[in-house]
Amino acid sequence: MDRVKEAVKKTKKDWDDEHGRIKDTISSIQVFGKLSSSTGEQKNSLPRLNGLAQDGLAQLELFRFNLDLLAPQLPNDDEVEAVQFLLESWKQDIQSLRVSLRNANLEAKNNRKKEAQEERELLLGGGTESTIRRRNLQTKIGMTSAAESITESLRRTRQLMVQEVERNVSTLMTVEESTGVLKKAESEYKGHHSLLMRTRNLLSTMQRQDVLDRIILIIGFMLFSCAALYVVSKRIGILKLQRKVTAAIKSGMAAVITPQQMHDEL
Repeated sequence: MDRVKEAVKKTKKDWDDEHGRIKDTISSIQVFGKLSSSTGEQKNSLPRLNGLAQDGLAQLELFRFNLDLLAPQLPNDDEVEAVQFLLESWKQDIQSLRVSLRNANLEAKNNRKKEAQEERELLLGGGTESTIRRRNLQTKIGMTSAAESITESLRRTRQLMVQEVERNVSTLMTVEESTGVLKKAESEYKGHHSLLMRTRNLLSTMQRQDVLDRIILIIGFMLFSCAALYVVSKRIGILKLQRKVTAAIKSGMAAVITPQQMHDEL
């Protein structure tokens, strides 16, 4: 949570710094034309100043977006509510800055019209001052055109760089997500692999137990068959002896049969 608070604090500071720079830029746009008329020079062209202001407004929108992402991560509801209130205030500030920028451009346009009128009146006049003024104006127009061309080229380059950075960030996030998916898949594969190994070991144990059970059944069946054959054979011998005894009794010869003969019969 300390890291989140530090990020929120840094975002607020960056917002304040950028907000001050935009206000200075808007002030420069507002007085554009007046300074050039009074001092004969202008540090930045109007398109460059507008470009700086637009870039600053885009940066403020980015700060607001970052703070909106950080708000739900704060530890308590009071801080979240305070940040939500601040976000709404920032939204109104951005709208106010856009209105101020539009008004400043209108005022700069009026200043440039007044400056052009003064230049026209001066150029139409005669004398050495008019000639020098015309030369300076031609030089100024050439320099302004070159500066605007360079500024526009730098702005396009910056936009391309920002787009490339955003594309790289998106690609990096995609790679990180893919890495997470692969790690999850690897973890699941390891879990399934261990389960398959246990299942394979269990199947091997069951197969060995099945073979052992078959051997036991075969041996038991053989022992049972032997015992049954033994009992049957003994039973048949007893039956024969009983028939002979019964026959001897019936024929009156039972006294003649001795125990030794009975043992021999068995």
